[in-house]
Amino acid sequence: QVQLVESGGGLVQQGKSLRLTCAGSGFAFSNSPMSWARQAPGKGLEWVSGISKDGSTYYANSIKGRFAISRDNARNTVYLQLNSLKPEDAAIYYCSTSYPGLIVRGEPIGSPSRDLGFWGQGTQVAVSS
Repeated sequence: QVQLVESGGGLVQQGKSLRLTCAGSGFAFSNSPMSWARQAPGKGLEWVSGISKDGSTYYANSIKGRFAISRDNARNTVYLQLNSLKPEDAAIYYCSTSYPGLIVRGEPIGSPSRDLGFWGQGTQVAVSS
């Protein structure tokens, strides 16, 4: 069956970095677009970043220039490098095969739904000020 397993979250100080990893199995990873989404306490799920099967990327405006997504199809893995972390980046970060229905000038439009695509269990990112 399809599995997405995230890792790499943790507690870091403001301004520091983390690298999140998502390992996929049970599906044709190299043919699948992959996304990262996050949910902060008391807030809705929001797109963070994604990468298509041909390497095209999108980034939410709030993290543009600070986060970077990449994928290694040989390892069935997608990464999210989080740099210059801010307290408002604290959230549970999810890996998913879901992808925004609309992307305008590299930014996702709308919100993700856990009812679409496959999702991992999430990894917690906490940022201290």
